[in-house]
Amino acid sequence: MSKPIRQFILKHYKHFNAASLVDAAKGYESHLDDGGKMLISLAGAMSTAELGISLAQMIRQDKVHLISCTGANLEEDLMNLVAHSHYKRVPNYRDLSPQQERELLDKGLNRVTDTCIPEEEAFRRLESHIVDLWKESQKNGERYFPHEYMYKMILSGVLEQYYEIDPKDSWMIAAAQKNLPIIVPGWEDSTMGNIFAAHCMLGDCEPSVTKSGIEYMMWLADYYTAESKNHSIGFFQIGGGIAGDFPICVVPMLYQDLERTDTPFWGYFCQISDSTTSYGSYSGAVPNEKITWGKLDIDTPKFIIESDATIVAPLIFAYLLGE
Repeated sequence: MSKPIRQFILKHYKHFNAASLVDAAKGYESHLDDGGKMLISLAGAMSTAELGISLAQMIRQDKVHLISCTGANLEEDLMNLVAHSHYKRVPNYRDLSPQQERELLDKGLNRVTDTCIPEEEAFRRLESHIVDLWKESQKNGERYFPHEYMYKMILSGVLEQYYEIDPKDSWMIAAAQKNLPIIVPGWEDSTMGNIFAAHCMLGDCEPSVTKSGIEYMMWLADYYTAESKNHSIGFFQIGGGIAGDFPICVVPMLYQDLERTDTPFWGYFCQISDSTTSYGSYSGAVPNEKITWGKLDIDTPKFIIESDATIVAPLIFAYLLGE
C-alpha cells in the first residue's frame, strides 16, 4: 500500500527541525506499539486552523487517548463545524490598520491571525443550545465538565441542521462519539466561558453547574493513577501555555503532594513550538528542564520541534496514520 506522505518525510526530512519531526513521529509510533497511551495538548488556535481534518482521524484510529485543550480549541472546532462558510480569510492581516481592525469588529468578525470567526453565525448558533443544557442541569441538580456539555450538544443532534463541513473533519465529533476524555483547564478564559459567566450574572444558572479546573485535576489524577499501572502514558504538546502545563503537572502532584512515590513519569514527551528558549518562558523551556520538576525522567524519550504547529502537526499525524 502506497504511503506517499510518510515516504516523502522519510526521504527528505534528514536534518535540523525536519529530522526532529521524524524522530518524534517514530518515537510516538514506538510508544503506541509498546502498548503506551498518548495525551495530546492543544494550545493556540489549532481548531480554527482546522487541525480536526487530521486529528479526528487520529482519534478514530485510537492514536490519541486523552486531550487537554484550551476552552477556545474546545469551542472553535464546533464553530468551524456550524459556520465555516461565514468565516473570512484575511491573507494581508499583517498590513491591517487599527481602523480596518475596527471595521472587522463592527461586521461581527473576530480575527485570529488570518481568519475571522463570524460572531453571529458561530457563537450564537451554539449559545442557545448550550444554555438550554446548563439550565436543564440546574433544574435537575446535575453538574458536568465543560466538554461534557459539548458532548451532550453534539450527540443530541441539534447542531446537525447547521453543519457546513464534512463531520468527519470535526475532531470534537470524533471525540464525542468515542467519549474521549478531555481536560479543559482555564475554561473560563473562552467565549463560552464568558457566555456562561454572563448567564450566571443574569440569574439563568448557577456557576456550580459547571465543574471546575480543580475537579479536572482530581479526575486526571485518578485517571493517571489507574492507567499508568498498565500503560506508559506519553505527552504530545502542541504549543505551550495552560493546555500543556496543567496536565503535565499531575505527575509531580501525585508524587510530591500526595506522596505516591510509585507514580511513573510521563513515558514520552514531544513539544511543537515556535517559541525560542528564553528566560522564564514555559513555552520555550527545553524538555530537560522538566526533569527538575519531576515530570520527565532522565531516559524519557524527549523531542522538541521548533516550528509552526499548523505545518508540523498534520505531517506527524499523516505519518502515524500511514498516509
